[in-house]
Amino acid sequence: MSIFARIAEAKIQDGIERGDFDALPGHGRPLQLDDMSGVPSHLRLGYKILRNAGVPPPEVELRRELYRLDREIATTSDPGALAELRRRRRDSDLSLALMLERRAGAAGPRAVRSLRQRRGR
Repeated sequence: MSIFARIAEAKIQDGIERGDFDALPGHGRPLQLDDMSGVPSHLRLGYKILRNAGVPPPEVELRRELYRLDREIATTSDPGALAELRRRRRDSDLSLALMLERRAGAAGPRAVRSLRQRRGR
């Protein structure tokens, strides 16, 4: 351990003994860590930057689109509009499946199968 690490550790220990850290927000509760275990390591930095900028990942946007289309399909009675909505729903579902397969490329096909099983497919 370097001298700087020892000094830092000693300062932290002193602060703990004085109670400097007792009034911190979240004291005594588990840490809320970012779970990016489902994201391949080569994409994690990019996803973190997007999240910090308030931009959801592309697959989240596609899932929102799928939910929106499902709601529209459920409330539409016009046969022409219904056919168009169903076509767009199939296209969006295919785009999402392709995106997930590409993203899981580093993790292999097993990751794609487990994602499909969680979605009920």
